[in-house]
Amino acid sequence: MDIADWRKKIDELDRRLVELLSERARAAVEIGRLKRDTNLPIYEPERERIVFENVQEMNRGPLPGRDLVRIFERIMDVMRNIQKAEIVTKVDIAKSETELDSEVND
Repeated sequence: MDIADWRKKIDELDRRLVELLSERARAAVEIGRLKRDTNLPIYEPERERIVFENVQEMNRGPLPGRDLVRIFERIMDVMRNIQKAEIVTKVDIAKSETELDSEVND
């Protein structure tokens, strides 16, 4: 294969990665809802440790394990932010439904 073929292959792999990351984000949103409803913390270091161990165990290279963990650290950071947004948005909506609007003049 020449460079154009390899780039085409990378473009296809990137498309698949985006699909998988979007699917992971949807799962993170649902987990965020469950955490909100059960008052669980967003950050769970033990769960993250397990994820890092799992991806390293599945890794067959050529990507070094430490680099793979760095990628997953970033992925999980983004997913935590998605969960935080889910919790904050719902809490803010519930709060606004129970408080008087300060802009309303009676």
